[in-house]
Amino acid sequence: MPSSRTIYVCSACGAEALRWTGQCAACGEWNTLAEEIRASAPARGRAVGQRAGGTAVTPVPLSQVVAVEHRRLSTGIGELDNVLGGGLVPGSLVLIGGAPGVGKSTLTTMALAHLVAAGHSTLYVSGEESAAQIRLRAQRLAAGDPLAIPVVAETDLTTIVATLEHERPEVCVIDSVQTMHSSELTSIAGSVAQVREVTSEIMRVAKTHSIAVLLVGHVTKEGSLAGPRVLEHLVDCVLQFEGERERTYRTVRAVKNRFGSTSEAGVFEMRDDGLVEVLDASARFVASATRAPGSVVLCAMEGSRPLLVEVQALVNPSELEPPRRVVAGIDRNRLALVLAVLARHVGIGLGNADVFVNVVGGVRVDEPGADLAVALAVASAAKGIPLSAARVAGDGDRRPQAVDDDGDGSHVALPLACFGELGLTGELRPVGHAERRLAEAKRFGLTPVIDPERFPTLRQAVGAALPRRRPYAA
Repeated sequence: MPSSRTIYVCSACGAEALRWTGQCAACGEWNTLAEEIRASAPARGRAVGQRAGGTAVTPVPLSQVVAVEHRRLSTGIGELDNVLGGGLVPGSLVLIGGAPGVGKSTLTTMALAHLVAAGHSTLYVSGEESAAQIRLRAQRLAAGDPLAIPVVAETDLTTIVATLEHERPEVCVIDSVQTMHSSELTSIAGSVAQVREVTSEIMRVAKTHSIAVLLVGHVTKEGSLAGPRVLEHLVDCVLQFEGERERTYRTVRAVKNRFGSTSEAGVFEMRDDGLVEVLDASARFVASATRAPGSVVLCAMEGSRPLLVEVQALVNPSELEPPRRVVAGIDRNRLALVLAVLARHVGIGLGNADVFVNVVGGVRVDEPGADLAVALAVASAAKGIPLSAARVAGDGDRRPQAVDDDGDGSHVALPLACFGELGLTGELRPVGHAERRLAEAKRFGLTPVIDPERFPTLRQAVGAALPRRRPYAA
């Protein structure tokens, strides 16, 4: 009987070590080595470096390879199909990661419900919930035929593989991959070896029988996908499901996609009857935008679509040393960069003040085009003056100062829109898809827009957006 030995496997890169160290020697990550018990392989009786005999294959030029057109399966959810590149590809593995409670199980259940209603065979494999719990969640969904979804509550890999080979569904959901375990390994479910083995075996079955598999994955407290990094390399598509449980809006982004683009994003709203597609998110965000000091509308890009979101800032004298820098929806390091440029090139120093910046609606913006919006919101909050486009409009560019949006005679002032990347020398740099951003702002009457083409420096943009009048009084 082979003896067992203890090894340490890096959860980031999968490298193995004979003893535990604080840092992985292969990838340099800290505190990623996990202990595993592995059976020692028997002696082969070969000299070191000697390989077993194999069969050589003949390389084939790419010009002689026949390209097969994949017939995609529509999930019935337009936003999800758009992120996937047109739907699910038979035989593909899609990994969906997100924080607990964000709606991963709801999204996959809705997709299976639409597929069942369209006549496709499906299977839902749950390792976290019983069949009764899945029914309670499915019966509140108003999508497709959720109660017709075949369900299996199982965590043993051998049983799951046998079920897949027997049923051979067109689409299968594994919820979640961290709860599945192989009896051939001694490590616990969710370990590096178990996740790698489970994913590899499911991938083999999916490719053999052309089963589109949706793998639900956990995330760490830092927000990255849990498990070994090799998990993301094995699958064909990696979707990131983002959003806060306290907010209603959710965003799905493609981090990796072998069958489509990674520049697409889908926006959803969580309701009592499930997730609802938000086809015009800009209208909802602009309608709730204010004209108070510290508020500005950002012309952002979510994949290939423009999105108008409100960025708010609050500046308050600090009693702490150093003062607080709190952000929601943007990178904290970008805020530090914006504050430094504001102090150096505009003369707005906030070294003794707490600064809070929030992207309204729970939306996260990672593009550098949000720099100008953060700078203008912080400058407006620091001065206590609402942003205005009165000095921005040029000849022939007339902007309505207010609109009667409901016809009752009451007028609501329009917010200011902007976009642009901020350079360390105080200049404003152009960003991609400027025409689409401007067209989206024009659709809601938010013109003119403060952008790098009109104002090449941050000082000029702040001077145009902040009118010289008495500070705002609450």
